Amino acid sequence: MSSSHSTRRIHLVGSRIRELRKGRRLTQMELSEKIGVAQSDLSRMEQGEYKVGLDTLFKILQVFDLKMGEFFGETEAPSTEEARQVLDDFRSLSEEARKEVRDFLLFKKQQEQESLPEAAPAAETGPEEEKR
Repeated sequence: MSSSHSTRRIHLVGSRIRELRKGRRLTQMELSEKIGVAQSDLSRMEQGEYKVGLDTLFKILQVFDLKMGEFFGETEAPSTEEARQVLDDFRSLSEEARKEVRDFLLFKKQQEQESLPEAAPAAETGPEEEKR
């Protein structure tokens, strides 16, 4: 029974690696070079035919900027992958385009703050007056 559980975990780890790799649009060759393993070994890991060593797992976590819990889905918030994709897209832009995105974000934040009820700013001034 423990053998079947072990085999299942190996498959889960492999499928998670594949999911992350494809989500970042990396080829097996690109990821294998980043983590220092042969492409054929990475392929076998993804298929669950080959155990992923702890040192290799740490390299994979580093490449995908994940914590162990996030890799296994224990702490990852639903929007985390979307946020990473937005950040990756932002980083791929030219500096001029990045400035436009930052300006747009500031504009949208101001728009949302202006649409808040008037009571919100008044509540903030109360504690300030108490500190004096």
